[in-house]
This record gives sequence, structure tokens and C-alpha cells, in this order.
Amino acid sequence: MDFSLTEEQVAFQDSVRRFAEQHLAKDALARAHDERFPWDVAKLMAENGLFGIMVPEEDGGQGGTLFDAILAMEQIAYVCPRSADVLQAGNFGAFRTFAEYATPDQKKRYFEPLLRGETIAAVGMTEPDAGSALTDLKTTATKVQGGYLLNGGKVFTSNTEDAGVFVIYCRFGPGVNGIGSVLLERGMEGFRLGQPSRYMNGETWCALYFDNVFVPDENLLLGEGGFRKQIAGFNVERAGNTTRALALGEYCFRQAKAHAEQRKQFGRALMEFQGLQWKFAEMRVALDSAQLLLYRAAVRAKGGLPDAQDVAMAKYACNQAGWMCSNESMQVMGGTGYSQDLLIEYCVRKTRGWMIAGGSLEVMKNRIAEGVFGRSFSQRPPKA
Repeated sequence: MDFSLTEEQVAFQDSVRRFAEQHLAKDALARAHDERFPWDVAKLMAENGLFGIMVPEEDGGQGGTLFDAILAMEQIAYVCPRSADVLQAGNFGAFRTFAEYATPDQKKRYFEPLLRGETIAAVGMTEPDAGSALTDLKTTATKVQGGYLLNGGKVFTSNTEDAGVFVIYCRFGPGVNGIGSVLLERGMEGFRLGQPSRYMNGETWCALYFDNVFVPDENLLLGEGGFRKQIAGFNVERAGNTTRALALGEYCFRQAKAHAEQRKQFGRALMEFQGLQWKFAEMRVALDSAQLLLYRAAVRAKGGLPDAQDVAMAKYACNQAGWMCSNESMQVMGGTGYSQDLLIEYCVRKTRGWMIAGGSLEVMKNRIAEGVFGRSFSQRPPKA
């Protein structure tokens, strides 16, 4: 088995790294602490073919693979961690689910501004009583003449203040098979955003409220029976979460390594102390092994959609590695790492969030166990 990248993949890596170093490196720190979405970066990425990497060329994309998108994400994050979120918006998440299942008419209406970096899409999944137990969602889409009336609400939706189109998971009928999704545009009558709330990593989100929002038939993305297809698309978003966590861990590792080589205490470079040598050994093993799981998930993806088991294993390993390495790098760098003069503390806050977002580590372990035993394990109490 050959673990080497092809010449084309190496050339692509190099081109993305040059783009990042030329356009993103200088303002990386300021960008991370700016609350505003970096639209300038989005437009630059779009102009340089970094949006829609996995989208077929006939739909205006680059016709690449999930692996290509992951390679690009790594190179961007190594230079500017915040800009990796922009690449996520233009390739993974709602964008990828939309690209996979949208009708030709929907693609014609929404894809051009997304691919140009003029707007982004958001996914409304989580509700106050439906987080990890997503199938408990209560937002309903009731059929009426010419469309549907949407009622309910969502929480913890990323990019709510900036998105122009929203993929909303909703219920058309009872049970898992009654769940599907619709497309909402900002400003639709009855669709409003709550007050912004702030995460530990500095990002904000707004609750979404739907009060008899009329959704025309042409904005139906996946109707009844669409839930499993949506989750298949969501596994791509998990791959983006996974890649960013791993890449930020690697970013911190490189910063801490350079620090340990230069910084002296007690008349010796920090790297001369065995206690720190072991930290770096543990970090290197964690990063490399997690990356192999991520790459395996990408290479084995069929039709661009990775296997749920492969993604669960990769997410669990990469989330853990990203958090551990950013946290340990902060410890190595002491007060310097804890300061907002560097991006280490930012990466600590970001990687901690991804252990919850996109499927918590506990949910990933449940999914992995199902693969181990070849059966599902309901988390619900037995029926009376």
C-alpha cells in the first residue's frame, strides 16, 4: 500500500500553500479575532478555484474529490486557521449537502452566488430538545397549496448572521422517515433570527424562528424519507470539522516545536528536557495516526460521500488529537501560548468546540461500536 501523494496531489498542495502564504499569512492573527465573516477571503478563494472543489464541473465547480478538499483545508489552516472556516463554508457543510441533492432549478438559483463567494449557506438541524437525538426534531412542514408552511425553530446554527440560504431539517410526517429538508432564504415572511449568542471560540449564532413561513414547492430539497440522504451529506461536513481540528493541532505543534528549539531555560533549549520531548512524541503519534484515519475515510468515499463508520473513527481521532496538541502546545509555550498575541489560545478554543459540534465524541463512539458489532444500539429506554 502506497501512502505517498501523487504528483498531481503534491502540486495541488503546493499551489494552495502558496496562495495561503501570499494572501492569508499577513493578517492571520487579526482575522482570527475579528467577529466579522472574512468576505474578502471568500471572494479570493472563489476566484482561485477553492470553492466548490467537490462540485462537478457542469454545476460550476472544480470536479475534484473529497480528498482534494481535505488537502486544501490542511494547507489553508496551517497558514491561517480562521480562513479554514471560509473554505469549510465553500465546500463542506450545507454547501455539499445542497450540491448533492438540489434540483437543477435550485442549483441555477443558488449556486452562482455561493461559488462566487458572495453568500454562504447554513444548515439548521439542532433544536432545544433535539441535539444528539436529532430525530426528535419538532419543526414541521405542513403541505398547503403550492408549497409548505414551516413552523418551529433551530438553535446552534453556524453562520446565521451571514448566510443567505438555509437548509432546514424539518418533519413532514411521523418517525425517521417523516424527516426531510427545505430551503429558506433570508428575509422570507415569518422567518426571523433571535439575538446573537456567543460561543467560547468567539463565534456567534442566532436562534432561528419559523412562524408559518411559506416555502414554495420549488424549495423542497428532500421530502419524506430524505433523512438518511441528508445524514450521508452531513458526513462530508463532519469531514470538514475533522480536518480543521487536525490541522489546527498541527499548526500548534509546529509553533510549539519552533519555540522549544529556540527558547532557553536553565541554560538549555526547552527541547533538551525529556518531559517536553515526550509531549512532542505523543503529539506526533496522535497527529499522524489521526491523519491516516482521515485520509482513509476520504480515499474510500464513494461518489464523494464517505462511509459513516470511517468518518466517525476519523472525527473521534482527529478531534482528540487537535485538542490535545493545541492544549499541550499552549503548555509548552507557557504565558506566550496563553496570550492572544499568538493563535495558540485561539486554536485551543476552536478545537474544543469541534469535540461537540458535528456529532459529539460520545455519539461518534456509539457509531463506532455499532460498526464493531454490526448492529445498531438504541439509546432510548425500552418501551413499556
